[in-house]
Amino acid sequence: MKTAIVVHGGAWAIPDALAEASVAGVKSAVRTGHAVLENGGSALDAVEKAVRCLEDDPVFDAGHGAVLNTDGEVELDSIIMDGKTLATGAISSVRNIANPVSLARAVMEKTDHVMLTDRGANMFAERIGFPSVHDLVTEREREEWENYKKFSVGVKELFNLQCAHDTVGAVALDSLGNVACATSTGGIRNKMVGRVGDSPVIGSGGYADNRSGAVSCTGHGESILKVTLARLILFHMEQGKSATVAADSSLQYMRERVQGGGGAIVVSPTGEWAARFTTPRMAWASINGDILFYGLNPGEEFTETK
Repeated sequence: MKTAIVVHGGAWAIPDALAEASVAGVKSAVRTGHAVLENGGSALDAVEKAVRCLEDDPVFDAGHGAVLNTDGEVELDSIIMDGKTLATGAISSVRNIANPVSLARAVMEKTDHVMLTDRGANMFAERIGFPSVHDLVTEREREEWENYKKFSVGVKELFNLQCAHDTVGAVALDSLGNVACATSTGGIRNKMVGRVGDSPVIGSGGYADNRSGAVSCTGHGESILKVTLARLILFHMEQGKSATVAADSSLQYMRERVQGGGGAIVVSPTGEWAARFTTPRMAWASINGDILFYGLNPGEEFTETK
């Protein structure tokens, strides 16, 4: 069966200074995930590896490079989901974890729970010997946080000010017909301590089901939560809509209903895929067959040999 993988580096007003690095980062991540699929690996392994690649890249708001909350701390959220069994793992508000997507997978595989949060998630990580780090904050992020903490506005306003990085994610279809999704984020800069957005919430930041497809979402988390965006997209696909139409109609509904901007990547059980967004930009890349597709601006799609 033909495989497919799509990744995103966050839907937001990506400034020109980060545009080239953002595109390079998603292209590297999609190649990393595709290599897993090409060697017969699972969709679950592919999305984890792709997202780890993005978490390790300080250009993106996940793991290294994560944004800071109002207290100048990193708080990370992530989810991973297996479309074959609906097994899911998620973590929220964790600190000192470079690859939260892998900790989320450990929650899925080593506990009877779906989500662990804050102190409990970090305690679990320590108990299973999961590596911790103390250097997730980049110098650039510290400078940006110092600059923007003076704004007395909420997260939606910050999201629209070109000062809020956002979420990374991946969806994949493997050679056995299984789909999976993974989403990871540091949230929105200057968020309240303990704020959790859509990313680790099943059905909002991500969802995967072999019967309908896999989705990873990005954008204004509070808006995505209100419309359960990932599950809404798959609902439309279950009604016979294409991945592109399902994503577009769901994102438009979110914009009209709660005035929220965002994006989503989608893959169907047959390998149809989409990368759609209503924000000024979203860095994304996909490999389908022998072609690598990628883009940044609305209506933009470039191709090159994988």
